[in-house]
Amino acid sequence: MDEFGYTQTLDRSIGKFASFAAGVSYISILTGVFQLFYFGFSMAGPAYAWSWPIVFVGQLMVALCFAELAGRYPVAGSVYNWAKRLASGTSSWLAGWLLLLSSIMALGSVALALQITLPQLWEGFQFVGDGTGPYDFAMNGVVLATIMITISTLINAFGVKLMTRINSIGVFVELIAAVLLILALAWHVVRGPEVFFQTNGFGEGNDLGFFGVFLIGAMASGYVMYGFDTASSLGEETKDPKKTAPKAILRAVTASFLLGGGILLFGILAAPDLTDPQIGSPDGGLQHIVLSVLGGPFGKAFLACIVVAVVVCTLAVHAAAIRMMFAMARDNNLPFSRQLSKVDPVRRTPTVAAIVIGILAVIPLLVNVMQPAIFTILSSISIVLIYLSYLLVTVPLLRKRLARKWPILDDGSEPGFCMGKWGLPVNILAVLWGAAMTINLVWPRPEIYNSVPPFEWYLQWGGVMFVAAVVIGGALLYRLKIRHQTGVLAEHAAAVSAHPSSNDPRYDAPEETVPANAVMATES
Repeated sequence: MDEFGYTQTLDRSIGKFASFAAGVSYISILTGVFQLFYFGFSMAGPAYAWSWPIVFVGQLMVALCFAELAGRYPVAGSVYNWAKRLASGTSSWLAGWLLLLSSIMALGSVALALQITLPQLWEGFQFVGDGTGPYDFAMNGVVLATIMITISTLINAFGVKLMTRINSIGVFVELIAAVLLILALAWHVVRGPEVFFQTNGFGEGNDLGFFGVFLIGAMASGYVMYGFDTASSLGEETKDPKKTAPKAILRAVTASFLLGGGILLFGILAAPDLTDPQIGSPDGGLQHIVLSVLGGPFGKAFLACIVVAVVVCTLAVHAAAIRMMFAMARDNNLPFSRQLSKVDPVRRTPTVAAIVIGILAVIPLLVNVMQPAIFTILSSISIVLIYLSYLLVTVPLLRKRLARKWPILDDGSEPGFCMGKWGLPVNILAVLWGAAMTINLVWPRPEIYNSVPPFEWYLQWGGVMFVAAVVIGGALLYRLKIRHQTGVLAEHAAAVSAHPSSNDPRYDAPEETVPANAVMATES
């Protein structure tokens, strides 16, 4: 940690599998695939499954860029710390700000996935009404999500060892369950793959035809394959992180693609009746297919595994959000930074940040408690913010490559991963992909942002207005206040700062990323 100008305050105890598990559990194929399958299917039918390999290829380009950065800077709040070394202070702060907000919203939306599974597992989990009322689904989802976030807060506040132990066991269960589910569904296939090449009337009435509804349905796949940077965000708590984190990132996204793709493929091929309206309904979806195909105790057993996946996914999203808040706070880059960056001396984890993240994650749930389309709204906004924060890393990284200032060859350290000559084309594709998906996800479509009455223009444009507000508001907050106080807090600064100075030719960041008070704070 001296190399990055920080003292080691967190507990470095995470091994290779736990690092891989952190990335897998954040992506969480059983959570994401099962949570929004109904939405993708209702938009574009079986052919929506083609969005899965498309999203994988695009996200793999981003993951490769992140693996290079993780091989050099395995530091908490990975995206924020990477942007700090690639771009201006404003840009890097926004990267952290957007990812922090998106993680808080994603924490709520992931916990909401319990509503899609638990009541189908046992009717007693429907605490609010009987599920038939217009707000029963959303209100009960908020109750279940709040309980889950409370449990996650307690586990994450207790320490990283407990969190990673539960996470690793949960991921092991999730991976085994995914493989068994693929085999079980494959055994019950009732149709051929030609169904993936038929539009079945989907897209009629849309200005862009099937392509238009396919772009909307692609949100279901885009919602799953992100968060692989979590393996690096836990880098300060990982053994040999420069080699472990890059491999964990790439293995997590690849394993998730293969297993999630298998579930989608055979789930659609094994469905008894693809015209069943329950498949495209929030209270049906892929869970309905599994129960219909496997039935009885086997179907219930797989639903229980989905619940396990939701739990560990919630833990991982919470853990990533904590590390981002901690990383920004120890640089004095957030309000109440000294309190938010406190590390419990016994548990060696940012306990205050864990509690604050848990409280903040419940707020979007309460705001949308009377919104029947709560899943798609929260999910889509959290993904847009994620993609924007990723762009604030891949774009400056591309600028460095074009200026031949990346990869750094003479900084005295050995990188844990390098793409070599493939770096430039991969980086270009990562930027193009990120920009295209951001536009696609933030597009003010009523199907996503205003799918149920009342139909109002401000609801349809709510995603655009919210994203614009957090970007503009965040930039103003940083420019007017935060940048004047930024600097490593004394209790987190290395005894002898190993940061390269602004006079070091290897360090080409603008001056505002290395302000004078940062040096003073370090020296103190």
